Amino acid sequence: MYKLYTRANTGGFVIEAALALAGVPFDQIDVPKGRPDQAFLDISPLNQVPVLILPDGRSMTESAAICILLAERHPEAGLAPAASSADRADFLRWMFFMSSIYSADLRFFYAHRYTTDPRGVDAVKQAAVSEMDRSFAILDAALAGHDWLAGDRLSLADIYLVMLVAWHPEVAKVPTAWPNIERLWANLREHRVIKRLNASHDMWPA
Repeated sequence: MYKLYTRANTGGFVIEAALALAGVPFDQIDVPKGRPDQAFLDISPLNQVPVLILPDGRSMTESAAICILLAERHPEAGLAPAASSADRADFLRWMFFMSSIYSADLRFFYAHRYTTDPRGVDAVKQAAVSEMDRSFAILDAALAGHDWLAGDRLSLADIYLVMLVAWHPEVAKVPTAWPNIERLWANLREHRVIKRLNASHDMWPA
């Protein structure tokens, strides 16, 4: 059985969605913020969630990589385009592309970790938001004329995207700045699994 170390309003959101969509049972361990114990650092050296413990006992970090692995291990769930599909290239491209947005989110919310000069915190935050905006503009253009990022059905790439955009520090501008992303997000806000997870994660107003 899988074991997921996570907490609300983190990258664990998309991993919970993947496991739920796959119908896979898992144990969930909520990790409080603060000083971790050594046992947790052994499986997450950077003290970050999510961490997925695989059925064979190995631990895995990095939410995008976990999503790809779960899609491969549970192909019947349709979490991603099949490896033989032409749409698989788009899925992999956008998952890795969005990993850089995740990194920008970390630089914004934990800016003090990314500079040794306390006066540089605001500059780190501004650069992070600029990177988010450029990246979301590219993703918005990719969605023009398409319902989903990769192929003709929902994949984990779409859930990963709405998770990231929900973290934008100026989230109120999404509908006007990136209307195609907003259209995708509006669809997913009504998805039964996503609605249920949002109730516990509080990613966006219900």
